[in-house]
Amino acid sequence: MNDGAVALPWLVIREDGNGNRYRVGRYATEDEAQKMADSLDDSGHKQLYWVEHIGQTAH
Repeated sequence: MNDGAVALPWLVIREDGNGNRYRVGRYATEDEAQKMADSLDDSGHKQLYWVEHIGQTAH
């Protein structure tokens, strides 16, 4: 059985105003993750959201 990293390799990351970063969710496709990040961005909160692939170096 997969450990989830392979099945859900796309992450949505949130960074707050203090520079703290949090994993918001894991997704199977980049498109799915990007739609969630865009939705969160559109919600009016002042955090930054982006998509990363597992193994990719963070900003």
